[in-house]
Amino acid sequence: MHKIILIIFLFSSSFFSNNLIARSLNESVILLHGLGDFKLSMLKLENALRDEGYTTKNIGYSSTGETIESLSDKELSKVIEQYKKIGFKKIHFVTHSMGGLIVRYYLQNHTLPTGSRIVMLSPPNHGSEIADYFQESKFYKLIVGDVGQELATNSNILSKLKPIIPEVGIIAGNKSTNPYFSKIIPGEDDGRVAVDKTKLSEMKDFLIVPNTHLTIKYNDEVIKQTTFFLRNGEFKHRNNG
Repeated sequence: MHKIILIIFLFSSSFFSNNLIARSLNESVILLHGLGDFKLSMLKLENALRDEGYTTKNIGYSSTGETIESLSDKELSKVIEQYKKIGFKKIHFVTHSMGGLIVRYYLQNHTLPTGSRIVMLSPPNHGSEIADYFQESKFYKLIVGDVGQELATNSNILSKLKPIIPEVGIIAGNKSTNPYFSKIIPGEDDGRVAVDKTKLSEMKDFLIVPNTHLTIKYNDEVIKQTTFFLRNGEFKHRNNG
């Protein structure tokens, strides 16, 4: 009987302790996938962030008939306002591919609580040569619509985006399993986006990993680096322990 009571006590203590950690953290993370993807693709990242004590919101969206501007207004505004009313002291973002562009657009005219951070995985911050190559293709236009045109390197909307205030960490992949696309893209690439096209002048830290555009968000090391940046505002490099 005493053993049963002890087991219940230990289990209860662990349960309540974990929930106290989550509540005391008082920080949220909004996850945003890329073009043509699904919220399920961000589930592994979301679970890892929950284990770290963050309240998470994994947003799924359809880009059909949408633009970066409309997706920003439609998908982010209500969630962020709600989280501000709840009183989260920090509202972070973890994005994949085009998700980072949607957040950047939102932050042109909105703010996040002080100390909020953003981790972008494989973001086409300066467009993609793949979008350039297929820009005039009727099939490409049919599949990706207007928002696909906005991913070109000569995109008007991307050229107008100004630096954002929150600390940004960017992780780019340099592994490709698509030699056809990689011939189109100059320099190192992940099969969709050139490493150099992911960078931002205001980024706080930058990391290159041997992953493709699609697999980067599932990589255990990338997930560890993502949580490390949200905590510390930098990635864990060899020279910083």
